[in-house]
Amino acid sequence: MLLPIKWLKDYVDFDFDVKKLADGLSDSGSHVESIIIPSQGLDKIVVGQIEKIEKHPDADKLVICTVNVGTEVLQIVTGAPNVFEGAIVPVALHGSSVAGGVKIKRGKLRGVESNGMLCSLEELGFENSVIPKEARNGIFIFPKGTEIGKSALETLFMDNEILELEITPNRPDCLSIMGMAVETAASFDIKTKHNDVNIKNEVGDFSENFDDIIIETENCKRYYSKILKNIKIGPSPLWMQAYLMQAGVRPISNIVDLTNFVMLEYGQPLHAFDLDTLKNKKIVVRMAKDGEETVTLDGETRKLTSDDILITDGSEIIGLAGVMGGLDSEITEKTVNVLLEGANFNKENIRKTSRRLNLRSEASSRFEKGIDVNLAKTAVDRVCELAEMLGIAEVVGGSKDVGSFSKEEREIKLRKEKVNDLIGVDFSMDEISNILNRLEIETDVKDDYLIAKIPSIRLDLEIEEDLIEEIARIYGYHNVKPQKLRGTLTVGRKPKFRNVEDRLKNLLIGLGYSEFMTYSFVSPSSYKKSNYDEDENNIIKILNPLGEDYSIMRTTIVPSMIEALAKNYARGNENVGGFEIGNTFFPTDDELPAEKLKLTMGFYDLGDFYYLKESIEKILWYLGINELEVKRKKVSFLHPGRSAEFILKGESLGVFGEVHPKVLENYGLKKKAYVAELDFDKIVENTIDNYIYKELPKYPTMKRDFAFVMDRDVDSVELEKISRKYGKDLLVSFKVFDIYEGENIEVGKKSVAFSLVFRAADRTLEDSEVTEICEKIVAEIESEIKAKLRS
Repeated sequence: MLLPIKWLKDYVDFDFDVKKLADGLSDSGSHVESIIIPSQGLDKIVVGQIEKIEKHPDADKLVICTVNVGTEVLQIVTGAPNVFEGAIVPVALHGSSVAGGVKIKRGKLRGVESNGMLCSLEELGFENSVIPKEARNGIFIFPKGTEIGKSALETLFMDNEILELEITPNRPDCLSIMGMAVETAASFDIKTKHNDVNIKNEVGDFSENFDDIIIETENCKRYYSKILKNIKIGPSPLWMQAYLMQAGVRPISNIVDLTNFVMLEYGQPLHAFDLDTLKNKKIVVRMAKDGEETVTLDGETRKLTSDDILITDGSEIIGLAGVMGGLDSEITEKTVNVLLEGANFNKENIRKTSRRLNLRSEASSRFEKGIDVNLAKTAVDRVCELAEMLGIAEVVGGSKDVGSFSKEEREIKLRKEKVNDLIGVDFSMDEISNILNRLEIETDVKDDYLIAKIPSIRLDLEIEEDLIEEIARIYGYHNVKPQKLRGTLTVGRKPKFRNVEDRLKNLLIGLGYSEFMTYSFVSPSSYKKSNYDEDENNIIKILNPLGEDYSIMRTTIVPSMIEALAKNYARGNENVGGFEIGNTFFPTDDELPAEKLKLTMGFYDLGDFYYLKESIEKILWYLGINELEVKRKKVSFLHPGRSAEFILKGESLGVFGEVHPKVLENYGLKKKAYVAELDFDKIVENTIDNYIYKELPKYPTMKRDFAFVMDRDVDSVELEKISRKYGKDLLVSFKVFDIYEGENIEVGKKSVAFSLVFRAADRTLEDSEVTEICEKIVAEIESEIKAKLRS
């Protein structure tokens, strides 16, 4: 970006030299690539007026001009075709230098004395791309009223420097004079001068001259429009032309120059349509259709795709939105009425269009980086104000503003502690507030934090760290004192749950289980198929699923486990057991779901209900979890008489049991299968980190077996409680090894057989000791549970 210093000074006052300005902007994060001095190498070039023109006696293409340069009248011979008597022109005097280091001296041309040279803009050092078309093949003609004898370089503002800046993609606000004025003011702690747009006189009403504006695509957030009428098309004032050329833009005509001037001033691209060339008095913004074609202002026919945004009048394409206008609606010398466009388009679409068509413009380079939606109105109104001020048009009253966009102010909470911790400077709240205020970020200061109100133009400020970066760069990175690195060294290791996971996997594989891996997204029908009872409000649906079978996030791994067992059975695999430790997903009030780890186990032909129970007890014991209770539990997907629940510290740890026969039938599994689902997070929480190993016992054990007939509804855990009550430290093992219902057992009753193992740590037990304990256990069971000891 080119930043003319004279233009910058219209919005911020400073009297230091350009080197200090460049250093200050670079220190605050605006990378200055170079300082351009337009007048460098040029000397003794003044404004003169041609008073008389005579033919050269010996050359048909040369004329002799009498030129008044203020202090004297000179005779100059020139071959320029566009000179005329009264023309005010740049004059290079005897001894002067023009572009390219050419020295101008007094001499004779075809025998006639010439005391200087009349100059074109190219000879004054301007690039051909910024020279107006009418000035490309001849001498530059100053507007009437230009002061004679004054330095031509000063008149064209060439005595002021230009900064060439590299603007990063995240700072589209800096692609404008106003944006850089704010940066300059913040960098040097001075004030910015803002223009209050004021249109003094308006005639008629917008609705009388135009019908409607319709937006048919979400890729246009806003379309704001006003009308200028009775326009006097002509060249722009010299000051505006000079500003545009120094900023790298070619002057065209006053109306077009106004839109470019305001675009450079505020960073909002604008477009002017010849209102009288529109077939319908309306604007329709829509997406292009593949294969459509339009002719742009450069005369090229462009083939379009469905990614391109179009401006139409309802029937004809009049512009390629955000990139370039259409040829049929361009501003010409015959233009009388103009429709001004200030719009906001989707940056991704503009980037795609610009790159595909290899059509880069000042507008597209700004749109593709993102633009504040509020600038559309400000910029259009500013054009109207300038048009009225210059007396080149009348402003029609009213406007049309359509679109869907938010006008809410963004706010960010900024903590003092975090600012000081990240930057390494002990800022006070007042100092933090002052720096942000310099960037025109309003602040509401609290005790140890503030609320920053983010200007809509600052699209790059989204989180607290963004504001901290702003404070650091304006304070100056060079002012932050280097400090030695500090911190603590830690040993890199896996988190606890990963270590527990690794230990469980090794143990389960040792027990004969294989690790299964299934998808985190499943089919809604899997819940019905597995008879798993789940609240629909707990199920998270995927917005763009791969298909119906993968359309929701799982809340359980049980259906996937049964499905895996069924597939192995269908393929003839024998003795299959597997486990999976994976995430399940549940909705929250936040944007992301809650994730809960679960351990799921399953098998067929490896054992029975008690084998599964024993497997779970082994892995939990291995992790130091042994204060468990097992209770009967009715579970929808498990056999009603063969399902149970593990209780840990009064809370459910999970369920296990035989798969319900109907579920087996749904999956085509013709063997008994067993599954368990445990809360892995609770397992990790209760896992012990350090083991205390005991010496191997020296003394032998004594074993007693019992069988009781009791009501079917009595859980075997009641037997264990009574056994441990009397066995105390001597009882080292309680194990149920048989449960029987059927012949010789009364209906509604069951036989439960269990073994008790006793051992003393310091002696060999006497048979009488164990017998006494067992008698108390039998008596309590018969009394409390109403069970009967089988003979």
